[in-house]
Amino acid sequence: METNQTTVTDFILLGFLVSPNMQLALFGLFFLLYAFTLLGNGVILALICLDSQLHTPMYFFLSQLAIVDISYASNTVPQMLVNLLDPAKSISFVGCIMQTYLFMTFAHIECLLLVMMSYDRYVAICHPLRYKLIMNWGVCIALAIICWVFGSLLALVHVLLLLRLPFCGPREINHFFCEILSVLKLACADIWLNKLVIFVACVFILVGPLFLVLISYTGILGAILRIQSGEGRKKAFSTCSSHLCVVGLFFGSAIITYMSPDSSNSGEQQKILFLFYSFFNPTLNPLIYSLRNAEVKAALRRFLRKERHG
Repeated sequence: METNQTTVTDFILLGFLVSPNMQLALFGLFFLLYAFTLLGNGVILALICLDSQLHTPMYFFLSQLAIVDISYASNTVPQMLVNLLDPAKSISFVGCIMQTYLFMTFAHIECLLLVMMSYDRYVAICHPLRYKLIMNWGVCIALAIICWVFGSLLALVHVLLLLRLPFCGPREINHFFCEILSVLKLACADIWLNKLVIFVACVFILVGPLFLVLISYTGILGAILRIQSGEGRKKAFSTCSSHLCVVGLFFGSAIITYMSPDSSNSGEQQKILFLFYSFFNPTLNPLIYSLRNAEVKAALRRFLRKERHG
């Protein structure tokens, strides 16, 4: 009974329940993917900063997305890599809470950024003559600030509700990072309020933004179909296809992860979903934008040509 009353000062992240040899293989794979995430998003950031032709609202929001993706991966992957080599797999209570807060902050910000990017494409295609007036730099910076502030405050609400709970018993988190639902399972109190707030937040931060994105792209599709020239229609599709790929990957995996019933996925299946949602998406985003976006590829060619001449 005395042990059950002891306040928890650290947690153990169980991670992936695989053999030691498989853990080494996962370490190598995740290390390479993490390096590619940093490199890919770093290249996109550098191109947007250095190439004046990419100084537009669309690429401003893309640069914000690259920053979020780098932060997203850096919040969870280094700890995951350490735990794959460290048998103890421990993380301090403060470190765990901070990881939870940062993960939710970046998740919320990415949701909102994807909505802003869809609105930008809607204005560009449906109201091209008023585009520069509507999406001026003041509006773009204000929208970006709203994304960061609202995402941070919403994550803070979840963490404050988490901190009010006592943790006095089990220390083992069946996950590879301090995901909020997994941490809540270890609380020594009723967590109904936390789960209710998480569900309501999912409706507003996942379902709501996805609905707004779909409305934007309904208007975009109608405008594209009215374009007379095939070349103009192709260009309009190409500027939107990359964003649609990212939206589908992010919102699809996030909704399956957070809004499916608890019993529908096992613990290991949940880890795979979170791995895709929190790690593979930031890795794939620069690949999607670089391969499917002609302007990014052109900017990269200009940069390489300038480097050769230099």
